[in-house]
Amino acid sequence: MIGYEGEKRGSDEKPIHTEKIIADRKIFFLDLKENDRGQFVKITEDVRGRRDTIMVPIEFLDDFIDALEDIREAAGD
Repeated sequence: MIGYEGEKRGSDEKPIHTEKIIADRKIFFLDLKENDRGQFVKITEDVRGRRDTIMVPIEFLDDFIDALEDIREAAGD
């Protein structure tokens, strides 16, 4: 696991896979994890020590990615 301490839930669970994106003063951690309800992607934004997190159940990941692609297209990229 990429070192970021202080996770409230699932801190002893190691991710199945982790990606890290550094963007200016922000760091995004994307962790594929699993619990008794199934797999999910945990997306954490770290801005100077302040963290915000969302969880995306794996069964909705394609919808999430499609929505992001629609936003990218609307932004003109």
